[in-house]
Amino acid sequence: MSLNDNNERHLKRWRAIFFVANGGWKMKTGWYGELTRNEKKTWWACLGGFTLDSMDSTIYSLVMPILLSLAILTKSEAGILGSASLIGSALGGWSAGMLADRWGRIRVMQLTVLWVACFTALTALCGEFWQFLIVRFLQGLGYGGEVVVGGVLISEVIRASYRGRVGASIQSGYALGYAISLAVLPVLLSFFPQEIAWKLFFLIGIVPAVLVWFIRRLVPESPVFSNTPQNKQPKKITEIFQAKHRRITVTATLLASGIFGGAYIMITWLPTYLRMELGLPVVSMSGYLAINILGSLIGPFLYGRLSDKFGRWKTIILFLLCQMIVVSIYMFANVSLNMTLGLGFFLGALQGGLASGLTPAFSELYPTHIRGSGAGFCASFGRGFGSLMPALVGIVSSQVHLGYAMGSLAIASYCIGIIAALCLPNTTGINLAEVN
Repeated sequence: MSLNDNNERHLKRWRAIFFVANGGWKMKTGWYGELTRNEKKTWWACLGGFTLDSMDSTIYSLVMPILLSLAILTKSEAGILGSASLIGSALGGWSAGMLADRWGRIRVMQLTVLWVACFTALTALCGEFWQFLIVRFLQGLGYGGEVVVGGVLISEVIRASYRGRVGASIQSGYALGYAISLAVLPVLLSFFPQEIAWKLFFLIGIVPAVLVWFIRRLVPESPVFSNTPQNKQPKKITEIFQAKHRRITVTATLLASGIFGGAYIMITWLPTYLRMELGLPVVSMSGYLAINILGSLIGPFLYGRLSDKFGRWKTIILFLLCQMIVVSIYMFANVSLNMTLGLGFFLGALQGGLASGLTPAFSELYPTHIRGSGAGFCASFGRGFGSLMPALVGIVSSQVHLGYAMGSLAIASYCIGIIAALCLPNTTGINLAEVN
């Protein structure tokens, strides 16, 4: 076989992976092929930002066993770091949303990507718990901000008929970033001792800073924001809580709390349940994670297509009902190893789909001058409130079986989400420039 033939084989392989990851073999004749040049640039910027920031944020979970084995951190300190990141993410999402309403979507997106990259790399210099705590919190600020601003930007740039599927598709960047992290760590450990490898892993986190050049040079500002009159700039940070918008803000935050509450229960406790309660072999856990990530990659594309066709809230309710069924089978039925792995795909797909639709859907609920603030608060504080649910599972599981505690509280969270979705107005495909 010639060198050219070999190169052609590799090119075809990567082309296949790219097409599958972005909606299937017919992407060129699907929604991507219908986007304008500026829409494509914006999509790539948002997908790239989400992917690289996801890579940076998931480094912690992969490095944590090394930090524990080297006695750099204790288990309790590791748990506190996780909470610090979630708190930072909640505050960062709202703060970045408010700044985006004043300074513009592109400028704040550049700031958040650079912020995450710098504080990820800075972690390599940490040696004590308090240093990790400060840097982890600050990194969370940037990650939460990038997710919100990217969601608002893509919602304003993409035309209404494609907004749901294109906006949701950038969530697949989380799975791509996680996959990159999973691939990089074994390579580093094969060349360096773990005392050095974990530091190098964090230093690699500076790579997303390169994306800022692309965003600055090639991606235009949202025309919806650019065309907003100066007298429409936000006057108070509390405007989303005023009478006109209060019901929307509270209801949308409850929706996000229900979705993330159930998701965090499964993300936090399911590996422990599978290992300790169902006796899933350690060697099978990597297979479970791979299938779960694959589901997280596909779920946003499925959600986006359905939400454009049937509406945002109907699709979210459908996904929540399906998630309740999956969780019920996991927690209340006797499942085999093969079924466990299969359910992991659906769990990832449904969780990824639900998370992908929130910020674009919330963006349709607010006028342009407070869109970043409103969508940022609802998504970020919903994520923060939802993070309390895993702790509640720990408390309840001291009195009842872990599976019952997980299943009952997750289903209760999904029910809260369904009730909230039923109370929100249908704004699917609305002209964002005309929202007032």
